[in-house]
Amino acid sequence: MESFDIAALLPHRYPFLLVDRVVEVEAGKRIVALKNVTINEPFFAGHFPGRPIMPGVLLCEAVVQAGGILARITAPDPQSDGQIAMLTTLDHVRFRHQVIPGDQVRLEVAALRRRGPFWKMRGVAMVDGKIAAELEFTVALETAQAREVSL
Repeated sequence: MESFDIAALLPHRYPFLLVDRVVEVEAGKRIVALKNVTINEPFFAGHFPGRPIMPGVLLCEAVVQAGGILARITAPDPQSDGQIAMLTTLDHVRFRHQVIPGDQVRLEVAALRRRGPFWKMRGVAMVDGKIAAELEFTVALETAQAREVSL
């Protein structure tokens, strides 16, 4: 699955789309995706100058986005076309290894259980076989509704 296919399933766009490619998927069970980390990522300007490290919250977001793709691919009906996967919980988050420019992050997500629109999942972000982050999370498939926001 390439970037155009991913963009059709996720509402995120640059610079917040954090999944570059899907390399394996078993509908309803698991997904493996990749995130290529480059020095020109906008967050590196401030995190941290002179020592760029990918923020842990963005590692979690990348894992959750991969889980959202899994949920969308598995959705059983054509009405899922208007749905997006919304994060509802993060649990048991652990950061183990730093991610720096030049790394390729492997995002592995497994579905633990599903009840209605809610998906409980476990995911890891890995670099060169080392776990950078691990977490459990829940997403809910919801109908996307545009909300006007005034700033």
